[in-house]
Amino acid sequence: MGVLMSKKQQVEKVQKCSAVVSAFQAGLKDRAAAAKQAEGEVEDSKGSAKTSDNPSEKNTEEAEHEETNSSAGPSTSQHASAPTRDECKVNKEAWSRLRDGKGVEPEELDKSHQLTPPAFVRPKREANDDQPVEVQLEKKEQPPSDEMCDVCEVWTADDLYPCRTCNRVFHDGCLRELGYLRAEALQEMKDTAHTVTGWSCYYCDNLNLLLTEEEMYSLMETFKQCRIIPESCLVSDELLQYRHFVSKQQFDKDLSDEQEEEVLAQFAALDPEKKGHIEWSDFLYFESLAVLKKFRTENSLVRLLTAKERDKARSVFLGLDLDKDGVITRAECRQAQQSWFHKLNKDSQSCNVSSISHVGPICESSPASSGSERSKTDDRPVTWAEFLKESAIYILAARPNSSAMHIRLPV
Repeated sequence: MGVLMSKKQQVEKVQKCSAVVSAFQAGLKDRAAAAKQAEGEVEDSKGSAKTSDNPSEKNTEEAEHEETNSSAGPSTSQHASAPTRDECKVNKEAWSRLRDGKGVEPEELDKSHQLTPPAFVRPKREANDDQPVEVQLEKKEQPPSDEMCDVCEVWTADDLYPCRTCNRVFHDGCLRELGYLRAEALQEMKDTAHTVTGWSCYYCDNLNLLLTEEEMYSLMETFKQCRIIPESCLVSDELLQYRHFVSKQQFDKDLSDEQEEEVLAQFAALDPEKKGHIEWSDFLYFESLAVLKKFRTENSLVRLLTAKERDKARSVFLGLDLDKDGVITRAECRQAQQSWFHKLNKDSQSCNVSSISHVGPICESSPASSGSERSKTDDRPVTWAEFLKESAIYILAARPNSSAMHIRLPV
């Protein structure tokens, strides 16, 4: 009941503001009409003074002027009041639907001046970006999702789809109007947004937006030198050529046969549907993560995590820490890092810790695919702070909705 009362108060507050704005706009239009009429009277007085010696001409001019004013007056008031009446009618219908609890459907909104694509601003690194971040294990943050659509800023009782990464919520109609999601992506959002698997909005899905201007400039220069055409798909030969160039540039040597096989394995991971090419977005996300892993510290990567992602990491760690001593093993840490990509299983209805064992072997040398006993390295303890720092890059890599694997999993 408290939630309904709070929404009613918000509706009444916005309704009052809308009424004040409408009255203010109508007042401005009335003042403009009155000012024009006053100017006309002044000009008439000047003209009458100059033509006082001709009474017949004076009377004719006054008559014409009165007819003009009488004909212009009603039309001005009609133009001023018509938009106001229409606007009030639309607002009244909208707020009545809100009070009834149904809300406004996105298709019923006039979004011609609202749905402009957002201007993405790249982040800037702070002075304390590399300093350790204290994230408590026992205290969950549990951030609530926003109540209003991030695009149209209108609350509706139904049909709001939350992002699994941030607090934003969206109407499917607003996303369709923006043109960010195709029909298939919109249907996937409707199917997964309210499930445990979840859905990432266009902000969080785009890992390239995590790069600073300097980092992006460095990446684009590499693309230009390798003649990589943005927004184009890449085949395996093009990816091999690109990797050869990067190896030559960074290490002054070509790739070995083993490294070429790794590149082909990366291509297969980025092309899970076996199309024979990888999409530009998947390639860009893979390279963006490589830049983050190269230039950012683990503390800096932890700062990129959202409250929802930190809570998910807590749940995974506490599920593995069965004796509640705040420590897990190295092998369990690797299992958890692989568990972030359990979302790739479309048929799964849960991605909790109990399902980690069902993820299956993702790479040949992973603990899940090896029958050997745990080594001393596998038994090495890992604290919560170490777990979060080592897992941050994998949590970020799991943000995109694409089924492609944008990072090499730990071995």
